[in-house]
This record gives sequence, C-alpha cells and structure tokens, in this order.
Amino acid sequence: MSDWYPILAAMAALVLFGIWLVGTANRLDRLHVRTDAAWAALDAALARRAVVARAVSGVLDPSPGDRLRVLADRAERAPRPDRESAENDLSRELSSVDRQDLALALVTELVDAEQRVVIARRVHSDAVRDTLALRRRRPVRWLKLAGTAPSPEYLEIAEPDLSEDVPRPRPAARVVLLDAAGRVLLFHGHDPARTGDSYWFTVGGGVEPGEDLRSAAARELREETGIDLPADSLTGPIWRRRVLFSFDGRNYDGEEWFFLAHLPADATVDTSGFTDLETATIAEHRWWTVDDLRSTADTVYPVQLAELLSERQTWDGTLKAVR
Repeated sequence: MSDWYPILAAMAALVLFGIWLVGTANRLDRLHVRTDAAWAALDAALARRAVVARAVSGVLDPSPGDRLRVLADRAERAPRPDRESAENDLSRELSSVDRQDLALALVTELVDAEQRVVIARRVHSDAVRDTLALRRRRPVRWLKLAGTAPSPEYLEIAEPDLSEDVPRPRPAARVVLLDAAGRVLLFHGHDPARTGDSYWFTVGGGVEPGEDLRSAAARELREETGIDLPADSLTGPIWRRRVLFSFDGRNYDGEEWFFLAHLPADATVDTSGFTDLETATIAEHRWWTVDDLRSTADTVYPVQLAELLSERQTWDGTLKAVR
C-alpha cells in the first residue's frame, strides 16, 4: 500500500494544480472583462468631455474657440496610441478657459464632464493594475494563461484640479418680495466660517437637480417665509447676478436669477420652515424701503438693490445683469 503513496500524492498535487490553473484562468478572464468595461466607460467619459468642449468653443472668441474645437475633435478621433497626447492637449486648453466668461449651466456641464473623466480614469487604472499584476506572475507567463488577450495599458492623462479651492457651480433662484408699501423683505445672516461678517440678502437659495428656476424660486419662498405663491405668479426672471463667493469654507461660482413677487394682503412671514443651517446663520428679517437701503452702512446683496428698486417695481420684460 505504501507503494501507492507517491502516486496518490502526485495525483493530488496534479488535481490541486488543475484547480489552481482553472481558477487563475477564470480570474484572469474576469479581470480582462473588467478592464474592457472600464475602458469603455473611460472612452465614453472622454467623448462626452469632447462634446462639452465643443459647446464651450462656440461661446469663446474666434481664435481660442477654434483652437479648442480642433483639439476636441482630435482627441475624440485619435487612435489609441495617440490618445494620451491628444487628451492632454485638450486638458491643457480647457484649463486655460476663463470660466467666468461662460454661462453657469455650461460651467456645470464642463465640471461634471471633467469629474466623470477623473472617476472613469481611476476605475480603469485600478482594473489595469490588477490585471497586469496577475499577468506578470511567472506561472501565468510560463503557461501563457492570458492566451491571445492583449496586455491592457494605462491611459496617462493629466487630471483637472478638482480640489476644494476650485469654485463649485451653484445656480440659485431668488425672490424680490415687495409688500403693499413697496418695501422689500431681506434676511440678515452670516457665513458660519466668518461669523464677524454679516450681510442682508433676498429670499432664495440653490436650485435642485432637475428643477426649473421659477419652481425653485417659489419653493424657496415657501420654505423660507411660509408664503405659498404659484410659480407662474412670479414675474421674471428680472435680474441675473454672477458672483464668486465662499460659504462655510467652500468656494462657489454662483449664478443668481431674481424673480419679482408681491406679498398677499393677508400673508405674514413665517420662518419656521428654516433648515438647521438657516436657523444657525440667519439672525433676523425686516422690510426695507428704498431710503433705508440708500442710507444703510450694512452690506446688502445685490449691492445695487436701492437703485434697482427705485427704477421700477414692475417688470418691463428685459433681463438685467446686476452686481
């Protein structure tokens, strides 16, 4: 019986080796599938960035606009060996665009496209790393377990700066709420990161994803004052304000759209719908006359509010850029 031990041991070793061989081959196959899927996602993200870059090129001056469009087309059509160079050229050109000159909606699209590229590239790099790590093992190379599958490659492209210091796009809808005497309602608040600086501002806040400006303005009015007006009863947008600002340690690229509304005769302001953040940062509210606005030493936004209200309290159908 002892004569069979070496044979049984060899058979057991062979079986274990076969199990390892099949398991490794299956794992390698799954890693290649994962890498292919990651590349497809990265390729789609880069293609979307090229589309957004072409949209950006259409609103720039002719020379930089033409250059950006050519680079976007080149990146989208480049064969795989030339892809890194083409995508890096496009990244550099996009980084030179002054985004304050772009509509906020377009900035939002561009930032989203860049973020998707960053995420897709990192997922692809992780997949390539894991696949190469297994392919480089000696038994895998000796036994040619990768078969005819091409070796995956990294895509080394520069990532845009997505740090906290880069302003985040923030569209907002605001309401210029007037009472029967023509006074405007303003809130008095402060930045939680700079408690010593306070300012007065109109009703309103950020637009939620998928929400149109008019609906956002009506929602903010209801949440912050308890006054429920139909969205179609708001007039405007009458003003547009583009501003870079910081709040609670974050930088924002803000675009504010102002609507005009009149206080119903039987309505009163109720701030019980404030969020926790609003409760912590808004100290009071009051109604302001034009004379109050002209004479105050306090900071009021928009800074032209006294001038704007003295010009008109009804809308003439034009959208005005304000500060």
